[in-house]
Amino acid sequence: MRRTPCFVRVRDGVIAAATLLLAGACATTDQDAPPGESPPDLSEFHEQSVAFEPCAPYATTAADEELFADERLECARVRVPWDYDDPEGASGEIALLRIPASGEKIGSLLVNPGGPGGSGMNLVAAMAASNPLWTEGTIGQRFDVVGFDPRGAGASLPRVDCFTDEEQDRGEGFDDGLEVDTVPDAETAAEVARRCAEGAGGDGALAGVSTREIARDMDVLRAALGDEKLTYLGYSYGTELGAVYAEAFPERVRAMVLDGAVDPAKSADELLIAQAAAGQEGFDRLVEECAAEADCPLGTDPARGTEEFQALTRPLREEPAPTADGRGLGYDLAITGTLAGLRSESLRAQLVEALAELAEGRGDGLLALSDLINDRGPDGRYRGTMGAFTAVRCMDWPRRTPEELAERGRLVREAAPMLDDGRPVGERHHVCEAWPAPPTRSGPYVSGDVDLPPTLTVSVTGDVATPHQGGVNLARALGGSLLTVEGAQHGAALTRPHACIDAIVVDYLVGLETPPDGARCAL
Repeated sequence: MRRTPCFVRVRDGVIAAATLLLAGACATTDQDAPPGESPPDLSEFHEQSVAFEPCAPYATTAADEELFADERLECARVRVPWDYDDPEGASGEIALLRIPASGEKIGSLLVNPGGPGGSGMNLVAAMAASNPLWTEGTIGQRFDVVGFDPRGAGASLPRVDCFTDEEQDRGEGFDDGLEVDTVPDAETAAEVARRCAEGAGGDGALAGVSTREIARDMDVLRAALGDEKLTYLGYSYGTELGAVYAEAFPERVRAMVLDGAVDPAKSADELLIAQAAAGQEGFDRLVEECAAEADCPLGTDPARGTEEFQALTRPLREEPAPTADGRGLGYDLAITGTLAGLRSESLRAQLVEALAELAEGRGDGLLALSDLINDRGPDGRYRGTMGAFTAVRCMDWPRRTPEELAERGRLVREAAPMLDDGRPVGERHHVCEAWPAPPTRSGPYVSGDVDLPPTLTVSVTGDVATPHQGGVNLARALGGSLLTVEGAQHGAALTRPHACIDAIVVDYLVGLETPPDGARCAL
């Protein structure tokens, strides 16, 4: 099928909404041209000139404003077709930020931080400020390091804005916590779809935000940046995005580092349950460490850690803990903050301190941790990650019935008792059930049937967000190499200086040298 362009046009950076006249006019389409037809001509997009400029106008949060003031950084927008079967129709703009290579350049290194909806622009700017490997080190010397905000997110246009910052602060936007894809009833699902479509510029604009389309945008970025083949670094969901690109354009892959893999062997529900189990394992490790101290807010008996945590958090269902900014800490935000704190060893002490603060009746510490994962800046502005996250997953994953969601909720609690709020698991509705188009796929995000150049998957043994086995499975599916990292955090490649990891990743990106079987590093 083909999709009729019925949504937005971008001219000179200005988005205008068009009226949808025909029901079903924005139906999904197959990625490839129908049999017997030539693929659409994308030369005008591949050959466009990219004009880089100072990054200040691209900032979407106060944190960006500070980071983007770095004079070493350059920013631009690249035009992409919103419907790749109709490149003469509506278009969008992908915002990107680069650190120009300081030495003999191999090409561009395209970076995605995950999400879906994470800002690659923010990540690359932050790395420029904190990790010399990305600037004057080998990576910075040999590559233009390029971060982009994917379609629907950040500084790219159109952006999926479903709720205002004030509504998010009041808890009227997306639910927090682990099960972000459920809403209480069908009316709420319909309202979410309406709000997201309105914010994006129409039903068709919203239906165009999927992993498949973001991967196709990446190929336009590759060509527009002047690279014959793609060199890529993807974290978390960015591993899924990279793998989708690799199977769509195998002949255009030069090198691909995939760190913190989304497991290609699991369904969406199985991924959520596995993530919950990994979160519980991370929490249990935290309890073991904390219980050795007499003042541990989770007690001194590790066997009772989950029970102590529930005693701290369950009362928040009825009465949020006060916070200095007046927002308060409710139950969902407390769970979100806890899971955020478990993602990095560097945040463990902060999480324990936040739980001790909650035991004393204050919620500021856990609220600050939840703001990290929700991309809320100190100025109260959200980066909009949750809108893009929801839009992408609504177009990627199958929709579940209330009965299926209730069963999944029970399995999540079995896998992670720390997430049990003490109430019966009821039937909820899928947030995507009123979405303007059906999902673009029904099976695994990779088939494993495509011959690829060597890839490198990095997987941390104690990762609570993307469990280690997912990295094993992705490396196997792609026929690539695996670097196992002993530790307990989400992502490890080039995030901070580490001799063992850096040597393996840099040798691969620069010289295409893959590590031996069984390669391991330790954090």
